[in-house]
Amino acid sequence: METLASINYNRIYKDLLTKKYPEKLDELKDILKQDSLSEFDVLFIDKTISPDHYGNSGKHRSYCKTTILKILDYQSTHALNNTQLAQHFDVSRNTIAKWRRLFI
Repeated sequence: METLASINYNRIYKDLLTKKYPEKLDELKDILKQDSLSEFDVLFIDKTISPDHYGNSGKHRSYCKTTILKILDYQSTHALNNTQLAQHFDVSRNTIAKWRRLFI
């Protein structure tokens, strides 16, 4: 059985930014230079492109362990509490507390 190719987020976001948001292309050019985007990069780009629509689809997201650790690292480097971090990434504060229990 063939495996599905991974989604090329880099190409998707380059096309989207070129067509709909050319003013934000310069702001995100360093991230888009990478060969492949991590989940954390995709979250950052989504939030940068449309911060007002960011919270609409947060209910059904899933995160890998490396992304969770990057989010928790973001919390420590920016000195945020669980509520502030949850609001920033549009995640439940209970989820943040659970991640802290599991990974820290």
